[in-house]
Amino acid sequence: MQRIRCAIYTRKSSEDGLEQEFNSLDAQREACAAYITSQKAEGWEMLPDHYDDGGISGGTMDRPALQKLLSDVDEGKVDRIVVYKIDRLTRSLADFAKIVDRLDAAKASFVSVTQSFNTATSMGRLTLNMLLSFAQFEREVTAERIRDKLAASKRKGLWMGGNVPLGYQSSGRTLIIDSDEAEIIIKLYDLYAEHRTIWKVRDRANKLGLKSRTRTKPDGTSTGGKTLDRGHIHHILTNPIYAGRIRHKDKVYEGQHEAIIEPEHWEAIQKMLTEASAKTRGSKSAAFPSPLIGKVFDETGDRLTPSHSRKNGKRLRYYISHRLVTDKSKKHPEAWRLPAPQLEQAVVQSIRTKFADAAFITKAIRDIQASEIEVFSAKVANCNSGSSKAKLKVLELVEQATVAPGNLTSTISAVKLAEHLGIDVKRLDPEHLLISTTFRIRRKGVENRIILGDAPPEIDHVLISNIVRARNWYVDICKGTSFADIAKRDGTSPRRIQALIDLAFLSPATLKQIVLGTQPIGLTTEYLVRSGFPANWKEQEILFATLG
Repeated sequence: MQRIRCAIYTRKSSEDGLEQEFNSLDAQREACAAYITSQKAEGWEMLPDHYDDGGISGGTMDRPALQKLLSDVDEGKVDRIVVYKIDRLTRSLADFAKIVDRLDAAKASFVSVTQSFNTATSMGRLTLNMLLSFAQFEREVTAERIRDKLAASKRKGLWMGGNVPLGYQSSGRTLIIDSDEAEIIIKLYDLYAEHRTIWKVRDRANKLGLKSRTRTKPDGTSTGGKTLDRGHIHHILTNPIYAGRIRHKDKVYEGQHEAIIEPEHWEAIQKMLTEASAKTRGSKSAAFPSPLIGKVFDETGDRLTPSHSRKNGKRLRYYISHRLVTDKSKKHPEAWRLPAPQLEQAVVQSIRTKFADAAFITKAIRDIQASEIEVFSAKVANCNSGSSKAKLKVLELVEQATVAPGNLTSTISAVKLAEHLGIDVKRLDPEHLLISTTFRIRRKGVENRIILGDAPPEIDHVLISNIVRARNWYVDICKGTSFADIAKRDGTSPRRIQALIDLAFLSPATLKQIVLGTQPIGLTTEYLVRSGFPANWKEQEILFATLG
């Protein structure tokens, strides 16, 4: 008779009740042990080792007992894993596929004592996948309930946890004022009311020695206790919690905690901040114009709106999809964020290429006379000079520009071109005022470069490096190494590993394109991590083909 060594695995998502003498883990183990005993005639025998994960969600593989169990499976110490229910093992279809691969490699299997099916058959695997789908659905529904409860509690003004803001200490579902830290908050508001600029508030706060709160982590290390930077000060000045209110996403509710700043004073500060922001935008608009404002759209019809950021004291202009501004609750990985100077130059270059075509004048102007060709050609040529004035003139001629993956379409305004040429607008043929050109986006870190035309292959070394790391991590995980151990060894975080690990499952065809630098436009580490992609290789390639 074949000897079948059985290991019992138990798990409970929360820690509630684990302190009891006989808890949920004990109940699961007892049921599994009874099932193994009933199969004794088949050669089943229970291993003495306990594999118990208490207070850990089934949505992650980073569970100490599970990793130890899988490691023992890899080493040939376990023939069969016994669980009370399949969702005790995992609630994720993707994780389940990884577990089954490791079991198959070790010629092992698993059994659920309350759900009878055979994973050796296609029907058994289908049944299992269905059960896991419902388990994952249940987990997602639970998450929605938690989010709804969080929203309802905040509507009542309750503090629902997180980093306690400077000036307060948590007390159950409310906040109480920390008198020492509250003085820092009051001082910052008074400084802004006096100087009306955050930069001066920051300088004065640093001279006064105002610092952020020192926080001690569970591992004993400390963070904070540093001088307040501009971003931190702005967050404090705009946080409604100091006026006795609670913010949830884009809504603000009256809180049940005491205000540090009088609501009227807080509102006055918000008005000052708004006026200062509008003044800053107005003073910069002449020095940093956005000539394509209101003229650029993406492939969804969403307008690209001007935006800017600062780096090392330098102002960087962008055109970004409007949904990034109006709907901040989502990441919108497909949205556009293009460097303004390069987008403007790309539009100018595409139009100048059109103007440089000797046949453009004869095609765009109806019933043109021979004597007019030279005159109109000279006027068009004026737009092709290298001066900044000529560049702005070209951008003024643009009626609309549309950005789509791999394609830039510009429409020249018939009215403005007619004014420039000094002719009746009816003489222009709109068909020849539409310019379409291909382009590629090259990324180097956070820098973007727009390249018109069919650009030569350029290898994304960052993406290749991340794929290599993901594949090495996957090998380590299959050997039983935990996410925490890998993170500690490689100087990263378990969350980063979880974000990148799927890169190990890209199709061979996609990997070949990435190595050669011929992958679709937009296929970057950022896109793959934010958007996700199917495990099926054929589905991957169909999805990636839509990127350009």
